[in-house]
Amino acid sequence: MRDIVFGRSGWIPSVVRQDGELRLLLGAGADVTHAPRTFTFPVREAHLAVMREDLGRHLLLWSAVLPLCDAAGTRGPLDEDAAVALLDPILLAPPAEVDTLFRRVPWARGTLVAHGADLALLDEGRVHAAMRTATETSDRKRAADDAAQRRRAARGVALGPRDAAILRYTGQYAHGATIPKRLPDAVDPALLPQVMRVLATAEQACAGLGIGRDPRRGRRATDKQDWKRMEAAVGAAVRGAHPGLADDAVRTVGFLMCSEASDRARDTLLDDGDATGERAGTVLSFTDDKEVEKVWRPGSGLSATAAFWEFVAERSASGNQVFTIEDEERGEGIQVHFYADSAARITTVREGTDGSEPEYGVEYVLVDGMSGYRNLVAAFVRGGCAGLDGLGPWISDNAEFEQARRRRDAAR
Repeated sequence: MRDIVFGRSGWIPSVVRQDGELRLLLGAGADVTHAPRTFTFPVREAHLAVMREDLGRHLLLWSAVLPLCDAAGTRGPLDEDAAVALLDPILLAPPAEVDTLFRRVPWARGTLVAHGADLALLDEGRVHAAMRTATETSDRKRAADDAAQRRRAARGVALGPRDAAILRYTGQYAHGATIPKRLPDAVDPALLPQVMRVLATAEQACAGLGIGRDPRRGRRATDKQDWKRMEAAVGAAVRGAHPGLADDAVRTVGFLMCSEASDRARDTLLDDGDATGERAGTVLSFTDDKEVEKVWRPGSGLSATAAFWEFVAERSASGNQVFTIEDEERGEGIQVHFYADSAARITTVREGTDGSEPEYGVEYVLVDGMSGYRNLVAAFVRGGCAGLDGLGPWISDNAEFEQARRRRDAAR
């Protein structure tokens, strides 16, 4: 039987009476099924009296017990002796002794910050005095911001007001790995014009650039090279026009521009709209390394290039990285090798007769990322193998090509 004797709002620990004994009850961590864990340990009436009257000490006790709960893990017991040993030094000792204790035991800073602790006093080690501003309600955003600022300080990063405003605008002040957004209401109105000038510079740097899809990695994947190109352009422009910005601020602006460009690309067809450049009446077949085939005919809805890339997006995988486009009527085709950043064009030199095998001419070319593959496919669709002449150099000797590929890879 457990009755609540005293409690505050939220997750602040309560005092309960269990089998006639006063115990502090708190929730912390999770078990192996991800359900919240609860812990209890004995307290005395004198401890309860302090917790009733002094919110600051109550919160200090909570912050010091939380590391013990973390140490218990998903199924271990709470070290009750260690928890009980914290009671008198935190709840009954003079302020100076409380401060001394907190210099030698682990404690959860975020809990105190979320409940209004004075940050400057915490940094000075004056934890008891820092809790004069404590509040029963919790502000987790304040704790997250403080943790982020401390991580930056550990990296030697100091943000100016404009830097911080830019990070708040993108929603990345506390968590740099989150997808950036545009949050003007999160910025001090006095600083918003400065933020918008930086963003205008970034947007101008992106003019004419884009991030395309990369069907080699799935239906909604985007081109990493395009991302890096846009990120570099934004970084150079912003640093040039706004000297003194912290790297974190420049990085978040680039992340915002690239993320927005990627979002626009994910819902578009790759290279659709090329039908005007296709050869009239040409039927093409697409195959992958697993011998799955798809036939494309004019008027089938998508352009040949878009249809091929949709086929790649559907079929491409770590063990399926060779795709072919073939024009059987002309006896020619191209084969793309995604695993090697290369391609081959194949032409029929001599048709097979009287049971003999046909003779093919094969030439190889190095390919520079997804943009290079897009150019190859579009050129083949428009002009067959002859249309690929300007996209070389094409190498017919396999050994010579392998040397060229090794030199390229070594230089990367």
